[in-house]
Amino acid sequence: MQYLLLICGVESDLGVESVTADPDKAAMDAAKWVEEMNGRGVRKFGSALRSTSTATTVRVRDGETLTSDGPFAETKEQILGFDLIDCDDLDQAIQVAAKHPAARVGAVEVRPLWTD
Repeated sequence: MQYLLLICGVESDLGVESVTADPDKAAMDAAKWVEEMNGRGVRKFGSALRSTSTATTVRVRDGETLTSDGPFAETKEQILGFDLIDCDDLDQAIQVAAKHPAARVGAVEVRPLWTD
C-alpha cells in the first residue's frame, strides 16, 4: 500500500542550521535516510519544498478564484516536504517515518493514498 509522508514542522526549527550545530551532518542524515529507503525499495519519490514564503493558497468562493501569498494556516507548523512510500502495512510505514530525520524535531504525518 502506498503512503504519503508529510514532513511537518516550524520552518526555522527544521532548517539545516538549527537541526544540528553541524549542517553537514544534518544533510548527511537526510541523505542516509533517502539512500536506505531507496535501497529497501520503500521510497518511490520525495522532495523538500521551497520556503513557505513562496507558497500561494488558492480558494474558490462563489465562483471566484481567490489567491493569497503564503500558506494561510492558523498554525506555526507547515508542510515542508513529502515522501511517497510503498509499504506492506501501516506498521511498516510508521517504522519508515520514525527513521526520518525530521521526526526528531518536527512531525511526520503518515497518510494512506486512495486506491482504485
